[in-house]
Amino acid sequence: MPKQPRAVIEDVFAFSPNRKTLGGTAYFIVRKDANILVDTPAWTEESRDFLLERGGVQCLFITHRDAIGQAKQIQADLDCDILIQEQEAYLIPDLRVKVFEREIVIGDGVMGLWTPGHTPGSSCLYLNRAGGVLFSGRHLLPNADRAPAPLRTAKTFHWFRQLDSIATLREQFTIETLARICPGGSTGYLRGQLAIEDAYNQLNQLDLAALRSVKALM
Repeated sequence: MPKQPRAVIEDVFAFSPNRKTLGGTAYFIVRKDANILVDTPAWTEESRDFLLERGGVQCLFITHRDAIGQAKQIQADLDCDILIQEQEAYLIPDLRVKVFEREIVIGDGVMGLWTPGHTPGSSCLYLNRAGGVLFSGRHLLPNADRAPAPLRTAKTFHWFRQLDSIATLREQFTIETLARICPGGSTGYLRGQLAIEDAYNQLNQLDLAALRSVKALM
């Protein structure tokens, strides 16, 4: 029996890691006007019913290409729009897709942000709730210390651009506007927590200059 999604904060839920998206974690945001699914959970009858019981999904926001998963079936079952950064959209040509370039306001207090580097169209979703929550996809992942960090792999599109994207986030947010990061992977490092806490301070502690010398993991 699949585990039920767990509440991160009120009306924000984290799904269990999805094997079809390389162990990615999807999130569901319940809102008054339009509910948002961030990335794709394992698509089961239980997942579908959980979403429908809470008003369904009006927008599926995909943070990067490896999080597409079963987006086609999800859109067919829930009749939701798919929102993705324009440089990833070609990977789902047969679906009903909306694209954005740099930033897009999705609703009151919700914004999509282009954060290239992990992939060309890697992006994050920001929710202005409970001190500010950033859904980071694979752009920022927790490390063994439960701190946010970029991960350079052999498939990283552009490492320096990824670090520049982190610098932009640090300029865009403050300690008052970024309390948590909900990562799209490596959530086992959180050891039972459902988000990276004290997010802005931890993000600000990253040594971006030192990270520029990090070699790719094979």
